[in-house]
Amino acid sequence: MGYYNNKIVIITGASSGIGKALAEAALAGGAKVAVCARNSAKLREMLPASDSLLCFQADVSREADCTAFITAVTEKWGGADVLINNAGISMRALFDEADPSVIRELMDVNFWGTVYCTKAALPHIMRSKGVVVGVSSIAGYRGLPARTGYSASKFAMQGFLEALRTELLHTGTHIMWVSPGFTASNIRNVARTADGSAQAETPLDEKKLMSAEECARIILDAIEKRKRSVIMTSQGKLTVWLNKLLPSLADKLVYKHFLNEPDSPLKKYN
Repeated sequence: MGYYNNKIVIITGASSGIGKALAEAALAGGAKVAVCARNSAKLREMLPASDSLLCFQADVSREADCTAFITAVTEKWGGADVLINNAGISMRALFDEADPSVIRELMDVNFWGTVYCTKAALPHIMRSKGVVVGVSSIAGYRGLPARTGYSASKFAMQGFLEALRTELLHTGTHIMWVSPGFTASNIRNVARTADGSAQAETPLDEKKLMSAEECARIILDAIEKRKRSVIMTSQGKLTVWLNKLLPSLADKLVYKHFLNEPDSPLKKYN
């Protein structure tokens, strides 16, 4: 019997990308899986129908939606073992051009969505001595240009989870976060521009990135092993290391990297 057999796994933002891959892999491992997204029809379209799958329409930026989602899960299956806070949006715009509402939206989804879902699920996770996970980013360790709101939200997520992990250190409940790096997903296509509209086109060659399925495999393995945190790519590990030891050099290298993106917003300053 595998680790996930009969586990109750809750995943936010599961209609595409990493969330969808996590749901499929957990179902394949024998878990009872609850997923949410703003578009429940898309969830049902993207994931295979199963008695072990609960699809729920929820906007994680709304506390009431998060509470209703977790309540639906616990009423159906009686508890929860794993919560994966995966729902998230990104941005690609210079701060001096971005409407503050863009940054507020990122904080509402990426940070407050994690807080709301964790608050609602925590009593059940503690009862099962389970795991709470935040899907973070290298942007949670190192601020990235043209992604101020995204970086802020991921820093906030990691600070919240680290504090909670320490609070619960002797309860048997495990708190962790994972940083996928650049992964093939829909997040860049819907990344917010300066006025809050979706970017629509990604600046990266998605075919050269880690697949969502590989990312999901690493996350589920890390949950089983109850790791503290995971940085998935060598580029990510190098960035975090340089930022700690040689922060001025990291500033220059990160700036150069993002300046060289196609249609980089940073070209305004050069």
